[in-house]
Amino acid sequence: MINLGIIGATGSVGSSVMSVCEAWPDKICVKALAANSRSEKLSALAQKFHVDRVYAYETDGEEGLERLAVDDEINHVVFASSGTKAIKALCSALKAGKNVSLANKESIVVAGQWVMPLVKRPDQLRPLDSEHNAIWQCLHGEDKNFVSKIYLTASGGPFRKFSSEELKRVTPEMALKHPVWNMGAKITIDSATLMNKGIELIEAMILFGLDHEKVDALISPGSFVHGLVEFDDGSVKMLAAEPDMKLPAASCLFWPERFFPSPEFVRPRYDFHDVMFETIDTERFPSVRIAREVMRKKGAYPAVLIGADEAAVDLFLKGRISFTNIPALIEETLSVRNWPEPRSLDEAIELVDEGRREALRLSEKFAKNILLSQKHENGKILLS
Repeated sequence: MINLGIIGATGSVGSSVMSVCEAWPDKICVKALAANSRSEKLSALAQKFHVDRVYAYETDGEEGLERLAVDDEINHVVFASSGTKAIKALCSALKAGKNVSLANKESIVVAGQWVMPLVKRPDQLRPLDSEHNAIWQCLHGEDKNFVSKIYLTASGGPFRKFSSEELKRVTPEMALKHPVWNMGAKITIDSATLMNKGIELIEAMILFGLDHEKVDALISPGSFVHGLVEFDDGSVKMLAAEPDMKLPAASCLFWPERFFPSPEFVRPRYDFHDVMFETIDTERFPSVRIAREVMRKKGAYPAVLIGADEAAVDLFLKGRISFTNIPALIEETLSVRNWPEPRSLDEAIELVDEGRREALRLSEKFAKNILLSQKHENGKILLS
């Protein structure tokens, strides 16, 4: 029996995990739930799954998340929350020998050098994000010494075919309409700028222990192919599936067995002739280029990028900077000074806050520019 604790139970990934739990009550027992706040959704989940250990970060803080992570009755912990709040709980779960399914990019990008040494056995840490889950599955049974390159895939976002000029006019309302995945506002904007893919590249480099030159990304418009691994002999393995987060969730929870994510799940029939890939245009979408430079520099830069990105996305959603200002502000934040390498986990987490504060300070220039560049056209304000 899988005795499960779920951090981030009310988010989009957490909801997919809960769906798998509901489908297989004879295999999974939900023991504890955690979310950012004590919402009606969290209460409803606790009642539905008969859970009496419920934690909310707003009231229980990091201590509540750590109690869940080391609970003796739990043998598998899912980290489906965003941000850095659960990093210490993740470390505690790994130290306690729990199986961990991870869908939290920031924990690896910010604290990978402290998290990864805590993994005690193969497959103790199981990537839950669809792209990393695909690479994880493709690498099984393989010697990483023979890996030439791994490729994460991206749908390309809603503006894949936009020109540079059209990208300048993107509004928050336009950007929040994502074509494939159902996600929160922050990740949806990151996906539209492709910064989400850049962050995932950094995560993959650390997660799979590969040099930055061996980690890349491709556009797969239909989101049918989730990841590819190219080997030195020229052969390629890829994982393809419907873009449904219940699939990677089920693979993590039941590994190495394979069960349908739900008994009613219908496997679609795909025309493999439609599978295609495109390279990423880093002139129109510089986020991936910026992330690759961060991968090369390492040190403090991944954590600073996370903070700067959080600030930039928030400023865009509030209408204070333009869509194309997001990567520009992040890049300026990274380059404004030589950021000191963190010497501890706490210093790495603090760098996220420093990156956020620096981006907010630098944003005043971008905010002034956006006001100067507003112009009216047919009665509408466009950003140019």
